[in-house]
Amino acid sequence: MMAFETPAPFYEGAFLLGGISEIAPPVQKAYGLAIVSESQPAVKHYFIDEAGDGTLFDKNGRVIIGEEGCSKFFMIGLADIDAPTALQTDLDGLRSQILADPFLKKLRQFRSDRRETSVYFHATVDPVEVRWEVYKILLRHEFRFTAVIKTKRTVLDYVKSRNQQDKDYWYHEDELYDFILRRLLKDRLHQHDAYRVTFAIRGNKKRSAEFRAAIEQSRADFLREKQITSASAVEVHPAYSRDEAGLQVVDYCLWALQRVCERPDEAGCDRYLNPLWEAGKISLVIDCDDTAKASYGEYYTKKKPLLPAAFKNRG
Repeated sequence: MMAFETPAPFYEGAFLLGGISEIAPPVQKAYGLAIVSESQPAVKHYFIDEAGDGTLFDKNGRVIIGEEGCSKFFMIGLADIDAPTALQTDLDGLRSQILADPFLKKLRQFRSDRRETSVYFHATVDPVEVRWEVYKILLRHEFRFTAVIKTKRTVLDYVKSRNQQDKDYWYHEDELYDFILRRLLKDRLHQHDAYRVTFAIRGNKKRSAEFRAAIEQSRADFLREKQITSASAVEVHPAYSRDEAGLQVVDYCLWALQRVCERPDEAGCDRYLNPLWEAGKISLVIDCDDTAKASYGEYYTKKKPLLPAAFKNRG
């Protein structure tokens, strides 16, 4: 990958890009050597996917953030799903119904050679009639969605600053992905007996070793900070979205969130996101770069949901 005239640095110990020192954000729960209740499942099922891209420059080094095909924001989402098998059954059943629907089955998305809606649900390409049905199923199932958002303009400032300090520094998109992943998983891998973390394969890259390394670092940092120990087993499972209903859930939640972030001036940009907030399906959204109130960013919850106004004139 090419070096750029004025790029920046990722501090491993910092929560935020741009050289800000580590300042712990508020923790959702009181952590300690608490006993996990019997009502909690022995194995937690996490599903992780991304939205947007980490691209900052074109092949000539020109900044293309926000241009056609290049997002303003990059985000990673996690769905903590109680019954992934039941969810898979319901989504498979919906697909069978749709494929038999005389009004829908002739749409291009259902052509077998396209391997789109006929194979798995993907919010970007699914017809609007299908999206509504998928969201209805999501509202019937128990899951908790969390996302971490980075503004790519802030990343660009970081890269520029870093290149001024180190002319040999080259920005790589994986660097941004791993940073957000560590923030996302920081306090999520110590309370249960075991975790199965399924993450969406990005293109043709599984990056299983790098993914596990980011997970282990995230958990180690948290345990050290809280001065606690954990013997939880973590299984890392790379998969394609077409093979895991849980990843399709994350995709749909991220798509709804991304509409608000990327197009906040568009009327109705939050029409898909609002029902997820109201039903309590979204637990937390972290906007890392809205530091007006705190250096660790802005936290959005059901009591204070993310609104389009928060992303106007951003990116």
